[in-house]
Amino acid sequence: MKSDPSFWYLARASGLLAYALLTASVLAGLVLKSRPFDRLLRPAAVTDLHRFVALLGLGSVAIHGAALVLDSAVEISPLALLLPGLAPYRPLATALGTLAAEGMLLVYVSFPLRKRIGARNWRRLHWLTYAVFALATAHGLAAGTDSGTTWALALYGAATGAVLGATAWRILVPPTRGGHRRVPDRDRPLPV
Repeated sequence: MKSDPSFWYLARASGLLAYALLTASVLAGLVLKSRPFDRLLRPAAVTDLHRFVALLGLGSVAIHGAALVLDSAVEISPLALLLPGLAPYRPLATALGTLAAEGMLLVYVSFPLRKRIGARNWRRLHWLTYAVFALATAHGLAAGTDSGTTWALALYGAATGAVLGATAWRILVPPTRGGHRRVPDRDRPLPV
């Protein structure tokens, strides 16, 4: 009897969706901080988008994990979703995904705790987002069954390029007095 591949398709689709939503959330956070589109986007709207997309990403991660447990192709226990390295399928690659999901949850849970833990500690915790993004990228490339396809490589490449580009903007473009970033003049060198 042939097994039903529905859960495997759901696991693949939800994993890719979770990665795309993580990327969108990271980019929204970078846009919020560096404000390259100040005249177009209100910070409050970007903050709401950032949090909502992160929540959708966590929902997609939960669906991804549930579909993997329900799929019969590889035996993955619910405990393997929580403890890195317990999954029999590509243990290191799946451990990276587990760590990324747990880091994503930790950062998301910190949103309502900002006042309690302090803005400085909250910002430090948000630096974890770069590690979460790197772990999720490595997980997708190493564990994803579609990672060798041109379209999947393009997705991972575009996501990584966008995050690196937005990070470079944040680092290289100096803020003005109001904390907003401005497009540098071509005639003026960037500060070193």
